[in-house]
Amino acid sequence: VILSPLMQIKYIGHASFFLKTKDARVVTDPYDPTMVGLKFPKTEADIVTISHHHGDHDYKDGISGEPLVIDWPGEYEKNGVRIFGYKSFHDNKQGAERGENILFKFEVENISILHCGDMGVVPNQELLDEIGDVDILMVPVGGFYTIGPDEATEVVKKIEPSLVIPMHYNDPALDQKTFGKLVPLAYFLKKFGMEKPEMIDQLTIKKEDSSLKYLTVKV
Repeated sequence: VILSPLMQIKYIGHASFFLKTKDARVVTDPYDPTMVGLKFPKTEADIVTISHHHGDHDYKDGISGEPLVIDWPGEYEKNGVRIFGYKSFHDNKQGAERGENILFKFEVENISILHCGDMGVVPNQELLDEIGDVDILMVPVGGFYTIGPDEATEVVKKIEPSLVIPMHYNDPALDQKTFGKLVPLAYFLKKFGMEKPEMIDQLTIKKEDSSLKYLTVKV
């Protein structure tokens, strides 16, 4: 039996992802390539979410089409995708250092995805209860500007998603003058005993007998 994909998830880089469903194309936190050091590919989207207005997360000029741009907490819907924005903070001092941050939850085809943006503090239980169940968690793990490996591990344990996709960590391709204080992905992976994880370019989610099959290694 040939199964059509419910969703495709591609990691663009830093905290930016491209989500493609049957009727929608979503981009999270597009980044300015001159600031980040990574090329940002030509991308057309129907929905763009911006967790906060820093240049490495709000490069909406890099997106073509006429997308719905969401940069505020609240509830939204377009092309079959429901989006919920939750206010959080970019630091552990109630935003005093780096301001606010928005966590975005996407719901489509009975799949829920939580993109944490530049979350700088572990969410309290009240916020976690408001967010509810999460199938796929996109969480920053690089530290300094956001939570680090230890806090990210705590978030994973609290949310208990089916799949974890780490983001916002140091990579040699990043501008090291700006992002050199981030720790590499390996620090987070060691928390789960994953020394040599299988790396894939794109995650394809399919449905079989009304149950979801995540076709990648769970972190």
